[in-house]
Amino acid sequence: MHSIAWWPTLIVVAVATVTDLRSRRIPNWLVLPFLLVGLSLCGWLQGWHGILRSLAGMGVGALFFGVLCWMGGMGMGDVKLCAAIGAWIGPTQMLTALVLTGLTGGLIAVCWAAAGGFLGKLLHGAGDLICGLRTRGLRPHPELVLANPLTHKMPYAPAIAIGTLASFFSR
Repeated sequence: MHSIAWWPTLIVVAVATVTDLRSRRIPNWLVLPFLLVGLSLCGWLQGWHGILRSLAGMGVGALFFGVLCWMGGMGMGDVKLCAAIGAWIGPTQMLTALVLTGLTGGLIAVCWAAAGGFLGKLLHGAGDLICGLRTRGLRPHPELVLANPLTHKMPYAPAIAIGTLASFFSR
C-alpha cells in the first residue's frame, strides 16, 4: 500500500496546501473522497486487515489533531486531512508523519513569526501553553485559540504536506 499511496497523497496534500494558503480552508470535496477511496482500497487489497489498518490510521490522525482542534489550536480541515491521510498510510506511518509534521510546523512557525516581527510573542504564547497545562489542563487557552481574531493564524496544511511526504522516505 505504501507505493500506491504516494501519488494520491502527493496530489491531495498539494491541493490542500494551495487552498489553505489562499483561503485558510481545506475543503471537504477534497478530503472526504480521498478518505473513502483510501479506506475502500485498503479493504479491496488487504481485506478486513486492510480495513482495520486504515481505520487505525484514521484514528491516529483524527485523535491527535482532534485534541489540538478541541483545544482551539487547529482547524477541523486539518483534522479531516490527517484522518484521510491515515486511511491511506496506516497507523505506524501516520505516527511518523505526525512527528515530522510537528517538527516542520514548529520550524515554519518560528520562521513565519521572525519574518512577521512577532517571534517574541510566539515564544511567550508557546510558554503560556506549555506552562499553563498544569493549571488549565486540556481546556483551551483563553486567548491563544483560532476563534480569537487577534491571534496570528498560520495555515498548517504545508506542514502536514511536508511531514506526510517525508514519512514516505523514513522507512
